[in-house]
Amino acid sequence: MIESYLPGIKNADSKQFFVMAGPCAIEGEDIALRIAERIVTITDKYNIPYVFKGSYRKANRSRVDSFQGIGDEKALKILEKVGKTFGVPTVTDIHESQEAAMAAAYVDVLQIPAFLCRQTDLLVAAAKTGKVVNIKKGQFLSAASMQFAVDKVKDSGNDKVWLTDRGNTFGYQDLIVDFRGIPEMRAFGVPTVMDCTHSLQQPNQTSGVTGGKPALIETIAKAAIAVGADGLFIETHPDPANAKSDGANMLHLDLLDGLLEKLVRVREAIL
Repeated sequence: MIESYLPGIKNADSKQFFVMAGPCAIEGEDIALRIAERIVTITDKYNIPYVFKGSYRKANRSRVDSFQGIGDEKALKILEKVGKTFGVPTVTDIHESQEAAMAAAYVDVLQIPAFLCRQTDLLVAAAKTGKVVNIKKGQFLSAASMQFAVDKVKDSGNDKVWLTDRGNTFGYQDLIVDFRGIPEMRAFGVPTVMDCTHSLQQPNQTSGVTGGKPALIETIAKAAIAVGADGLFIETHPDPANAKSDGANMLHLDLLDGLLEKLVRVREAIL
């Protein structure tokens, strides 16, 4: 399925789920390349199609002094270099409609953040680039309501759209995953992804820094594959405690190999 959206992606014929993985934010060229090289090695080992993930800018932060990026053009050029160096597609977030064409010049997939999934101008601008558009489901929306987000992209002349679940608001400072949403969104005829890291966030903590429960990443990932998710979204870093963004809910890079080995077996068991 994924090859029809990203022609030439490696391991497309393996019948495995695909993975979007990488750091939350682009922190620098060296660390981005090191993370990508490690993930490429692991995903090739298990014949998993892989898309490198990295935000060129973090617009949605709790505090004004939180890290937002190293500069748009600099970060986008790093994403482009990662893609060309390792022969993998890349994905990054966009936040405003005027960013769509700029980011599309460097990456293969444009991601719409969950809080912005209802922004019509943003969805239309992303669609008009002709790139794959990955829309994250808002924490405040039902799975069924995402049909309208899909329609906005398709009605703009672009059928290359994915949906990503990232949990539902549960009280003021927690999220919970309703796994019924995976098959419900797959019924729209689009690839459906589970964000295994952001779904474990604990937002709006009193410190102004988002918390998380990374110990449950494996639980979320296993359940998502078991109910038929087409792909997984995993933010990972070699030193989450010192990552510039979202370190509290990221997977340590050293744990990715063991996790994917288990998930491949789950996938094989349900095919």
